[in-house]
Amino acid sequence: MAESKRLIFKVDGLEKAYSSNTVLKIRKLEIHPGTVYGLVGPVGSGKTTLLNLFAGCDIPTYGTVHFDNEPFKVNWRGKILPNSEIFFTGDPNLLKPSSIISRIIGNFHGKKSNVIQKRYFDSGHYKSMWDRTVRDLSPGEKRWLGLVLAIESDPRVLLIDDYGVYLNQSMEQKFRSQLKRMNRNLGTTMILAAPSDNFLRKFASVIIHLDNGHVAKIRSGVPRHSPKQHQKRRRK
Repeated sequence: MAESKRLIFKVDGLEKAYSSNTVLKIRKLEIHPGTVYGLVGPVGSGKTTLLNLFAGCDIPTYGTVHFDNEPFKVNWRGKILPNSEIFFTGDPNLLKPSSIISRIIGNFHGKKSNVIQKRYFDSGHYKSMWDRTVRDLSPGEKRWLGLVLAIESDPRVLLIDDYGVYLNQSMEQKFRSQLKRMNRNLGTTMILAAPSDNFLRKFASVIIHLDNGHVAKIRSGVPRHSPKQHQKRRRK
């Protein structure tokens, strides 16, 4: 029997509804390892819902989402267990309102938090963020913090919502450079959602367009890196 190809995510007959409103309906979608995907669509197109399903933060109404050719593991209540290999910037448990930023960094990175403080929180406006709580941050600051945590966490799979929405051009270029380095050196699989492809077309290998909960089209972006470079990622 031929060995099935390895996929990071595989979607089959997926539907997600809230009450009587179906917000996502995708017959089939495959996400390959070591690839950067852009997920593009207007507000209400289903981008965040799909990322939530990929992250295991939500469950399908119908159909399946498999991670690494396996269904997500669940507890006795049927709730999906957190997966340390997947980092989602929109995870509702990531940034609790009462948490202080310095403690969040410390909980995630331990002794490395001093390095992260100097790297991101050492000057200007960002210096004052270090001792603030999440509830005191603006939406843009929360997105920026989520990107910092994502890049420094070195996940196997990185899911980013609203990429570039709250970043100025200089900040976006800095994060884009770091994301490209992660993908090139570690083979990190990335799915980045945004309302337009203005930034994503500069480094995503595949652009998936969503419209009203459906995959409208899939097109190629920039060429992906050689598979040989992706062997540096250690499998757990």
